[in-house]
Amino acid sequence: MLMSTTPDRDSLMQVGHIHNAYGIQGWVWVMSRTDPIANIFDYAPWYVETSTGFQLVELAAKRSQGKGLVAKVAGCEDRNAAEKLLGLPIWVPRTSLPSLAEDEYYWSDLIDMRVINEQGVLLGRLHAMMETGANDVMVLRGCEGSVDQEERLLPWLPGQVIRFVDREQKRIMVDWDPTY
Repeated sequence: MLMSTTPDRDSLMQVGHIHNAYGIQGWVWVMSRTDPIANIFDYAPWYVETSTGFQLVELAAKRSQGKGLVAKVAGCEDRNAAEKLLGLPIWVPRTSLPSLAEDEYYWSDLIDMRVINEQGVLLGRLHAMMETGANDVMVLRGCEGSVDQEERLLPWLPGQVIRFVDREQKRIMVDWDPTY
C-alpha cells in the first residue's frame, strides 16, 4: 500500500488530504485544494505525509462521487486499511503542476509569508487562504514581532489591498490599517 520514500519537501506541494473512508472495499474520500477539484487526479505521483515522513502511494482507481472525489489506494483492501490513511495530507511534485504567470501564485506558496503594511507594520503571518465567493480572504495570525497576536482576515484584492508579493523575501505588502 505505502512505499517509503524521502522527497525534498520544497519539491512538493500539498494539494489535498484523505478525508474519510468510503465503503468497505478500501476506498477513501479525497478533499482537494485544486480548482477544479478533480484536477487533483491529474497530478502524479501522490505522496502522503505520515509521522515517519513522505510515503509514495499508487492509485488503483479514482472517480467523482456526488459532489466529491473518492480514490482507492493500491493495496488498501478494506475499510480498516482505509481508516489508517484518514487525515493524511496529499502532496505532489511541483513539476507536475502547471507553470504560472509572474503575477499568479499557488496558495500554498503564500502560506507562512509575513504580511506587512505600507507603513512597515508587521500584521502577522499568512496562516491560510479561504474562498468566500466574492473574493479570496487571507487568514493572518500574530507572530513574533507582529503588532499584536490577533487573527486578521484580509481580502485578497490585488491592486487594492495587495500591493505586491515578494517571493524571495517571503512577504506580502498590503494597504491595510492594523486597527481594522
